[in-house]
Amino acid sequence: MTERQKGGIVGAVERFFRLREHKTTLRTEVLGGVTTFATMAYIIVVNPAILEFAGLPVEPSTVATILVAVVGSLLMGLYANRPLAVAPYMGENAFIAFGLTALGIGWQLRLGAVFVSGLVFLVITLLRVRSWLADSISFSMKHSFAVGIGLFLAFLGLYQTSIVTTTLKSDVPVKLGNLRDTRVQLAVFGFVLTAALMCWRIKGAILLGIVITATAGYLAGVGETPKGVVALPFIGEYSLSPIAFQLDIVGVFRLSFLPILLTLFLMSFLDTLGTLVGVGAAGEMLDEHGNFPQIERPMLVDACSCVFSALVGSSTSGAYIESAAGVREGARTGLAAVTTALLFAVALFFIPLVQPLQHLSYAYGPALIAVGVMMLGAVTRIDFNDLTEAVPAFITLAMIVFTYNIGNGLTAGLILYPLLKVAAGRGRELNAGSVLLGLACLVYYVFGLPH
Repeated sequence: MTERQKGGIVGAVERFFRLREHKTTLRTEVLGGVTTFATMAYIIVVNPAILEFAGLPVEPSTVATILVAVVGSLLMGLYANRPLAVAPYMGENAFIAFGLTALGIGWQLRLGAVFVSGLVFLVITLLRVRSWLADSISFSMKHSFAVGIGLFLAFLGLYQTSIVTTTLKSDVPVKLGNLRDTRVQLAVFGFVLTAALMCWRIKGAILLGIVITATAGYLAGVGETPKGVVALPFIGEYSLSPIAFQLDIVGVFRLSFLPILLTLFLMSFLDTLGTLVGVGAAGEMLDEHGNFPQIERPMLVDACSCVFSALVGSSTSGAYIESAAGVREGARTGLAAVTTALLFAVALFFIPLVQPLQHLSYAYGPALIAVGVMMLGAVTRIDFNDLTEAVPAFITLAMIVFTYNIGNGLTAGLILYPLLKVAAGRGRELNAGSVLLGLACLVYYVFGLPH
């Protein structure tokens, strides 16, 4: 390929993704996409491990997980032109696997519920109801989503690295981890290193921190050697046939199944909204009203990904909050999402090689903490002088962290917001969307399956 041809391809890519308009470069976008992949690659192993409890075989589930990430992220990059990677949601997968166990329903019916909720997303997105609801949320509440998610990511990183751990024999729910553990020491080193690199404004600081910490772990003897390198997808033990298109849709349309659909619908809607606002705030992509421009595009991708996920045999999917890591590296366009998608596509042929990533939390965990720190800046945009704004905002971020569930925090805040406005005699400040959201969240707690 000649230099002129290379220049033509680069120019075409820059024009398609409008890199200059977004004040970014090809190198920055690729770096952001690689960083996002590095921080969320754990889903390749974790999602199948969780869904195994619902009865889905691990090997086909692994392929399905990666396939959802590839297709969803490609759609997000090529159609929505946003630096948001897509994959099966953590939280919703646990609800599918554990939350529905007591009901005694098979995984086929559970996937049917995912499919139907995805279709509902698709319809209300096309009708622009989702974007209308998103725009109806107050400026302070939107930024409380970003702060709460930042704290959630930081706590997730602290917990996954065992810097903070749980205790079963004490009234204290969490405690300091074992600082003499080599993995914990590596995680502390990784966070300090990443923070220092960020202070020096070094491009790729987060990814560089992950790579250096992972390398140090292998040198310290705590890295796991892969059991293999290459495995062909879609054949043999990695065939999708045991789970693809095996969902039970007819069984979903029973009155007794309504709480499950309500739970999946509301949690997925709010997780997507929280991710878009949180990542948008981190990358300064929100407008002057705190709205995410052209929000219906990523929401449409989210809905299509959810439907596709159910068809191939995985749980509810959508935009991933770990995309904030790539955004912090400067990613601003869909080229970053396409880069992440291509890396997942490559991983499809190297599943045995990437499986040890599950045990490298000491390397990617510090990145989540660092991103969480950077997202806390949105707290300055919450109106603490107005208690009708400050109290719901505080409850939102507190419930996100202390229930370890983004959806719980968002629903609690959205219920309290209209209640407090009315109680303070300021009901006229409410719009129809905020009241409707509050009622929907209240219905979830009364008739749904909070988890």
